[in-house]
Amino acid sequence: MSSTSQKHRNFVAEPMGDKLVTELAGIGKSLGIITKNLNFLQAYVVLGQYLVLKKNEELFIDWLKDAAGANKKQSADCHACLKQWCDAFL
Repeated sequence: MSSTSQKHRNFVAEPMGDKLVTELAGIGKSLGIITKNLNFLQAYVVLGQYLVLKKNEELFIDWLKDAAGANKKQSADCHACLKQWCDAFL
């Protein structure tokens, strides 16, 4: 696995609870505003979509790009973060 950001490491280090969507790797302030406008305020809502898409990397990346205008790197970082979190906690 390639190196991960501090934000990624912080996210996967503990249970999700009510973390904001902007605490997910790949979701910065500007993308966070868009996801909040789509009613994706908490990270667990994005996790729900990830699970609905059966943890499929391609489908999740395409969804985040289409729904929120994320670029490929942002989408891939978010997917990697959720995947590692699921591997640790589910």
